Amino acid sequence: MRAAWGAGFAMVLVAACGGADDPASDAAPAPVVLGAENITIAETAELTSGPVVSGTLSPELAASMRAEIAGSVTEVSADAGMTVKRGEVLARIDDTALRDAWISARAALRSAEANLLVQRRNAERTARLAAAGAVAERDLEVARSTQTNAEGQVADARARLTSAEKQLAKATVRAPFAGIVADATVSAGDVVSVGTALFTVVDPSTMRLEATVPAEELGALSTGMPVRFTVSGYEGRDFTGQIRSINPIVDPATRQVRILVSLPNAERTLVGGLFAEGRVSAETRSGVVVPRGAVDVRGLRPAVMRLKGGRVEKSEVQVGIEERATERFEITSGVAAGDTLLLGSAQGITPGTVARVRAAGESAPASSGAR
Repeated sequence: MRAAWGAGFAMVLVAACGGADDPASDAAPAPVVLGAENITIAETAELTSGPVVSGTLSPELAASMRAEIAGSVTEVSADAGMTVKRGEVLARIDDTALRDAWISARAALRSAEANLLVQRRNAERTARLAAAGAVAERDLEVARSTQTNAEGQVADARARLTSAEKQLAKATVRAPFAGIVADATVSAGDVVSVGTALFTVVDPSTMRLEATVPAEELGALSTGMPVRFTVSGYEGRDFTGQIRSINPIVDPATRQVRILVSLPNAERTLVGGLFAEGRVSAETRSGVVVPRGAVDVRGLRPAVMRLKGGRVEKSEVQVGIEERATERFEITSGVAAGDTLLLGSAQGITPGTVARVRAAGESAPASSGAR
């Protein structure tokens, strides 16, 4: 490539001057004109290293409401998209049989409690008579045994009433927490069985993203570490979350580790199902930054081709962290902010070649040049 550049320049000079005997042949060669696409300017910026994560957002808190009893739906008071409070009634299922069972259990408890009261008084009276020698000790034992049986009947009746109350409560479907009804699959009049899906309630104030990262990058991750996101549909906006948990087991097939990232959504701007792409902020530094394409890493030491003083020169550099998402390198030595570096085919220009950057509005030369 470099030899071709030298030969090209010699041919242009010979053709233009008419031969080696022309005095003009000793003039300095015309500079190579570089287009804007062939250069980049080193700048000071902030770089963040860390693995890239992506996936679909979903609410961190979500509940699928299913029927816990069988029966006919008598009332539905919530629809998809509706905001609900914790404990708010979403639907009711016919509770006639359950209510009758509850009434019966409550009556049984009252009867058992009344009987217990009588037996306690009888046992107390028998104890006083036994102390005075008016009744036999055996009568006292019978009175106390009867009281104990009455206490057991009360406990059993109370347990039956509690069970009936729980079953009756299942006939009323309530929101488990404050949020939004994401899905409603039941209508009044439907007959449902145990396990039938009724509603999905979500709390959109916090979203989450399940993603995977290479096992080799685990050493740079920890819970609580920030993650910067971009979300489809919100171009130009950045969101920040944090790693909530890291799976302790590596997938043996993919050598990937699953992580869970929480993303605050207090304004409820984001919704579930959106695609998000982010980068874990494992390390953030500010320094001289250049595109990855400006650095030749094939040699023993990384190097760049720089335009300085009107000539192309090769400069070895020291590379710091790499921001993979934007394909940029941090340069810790060898390049200063404001330096003009060559890109693409222009990197094949021989060091020492005279060159300049094409001015704005200047047309590209018809002859060869870096493009």
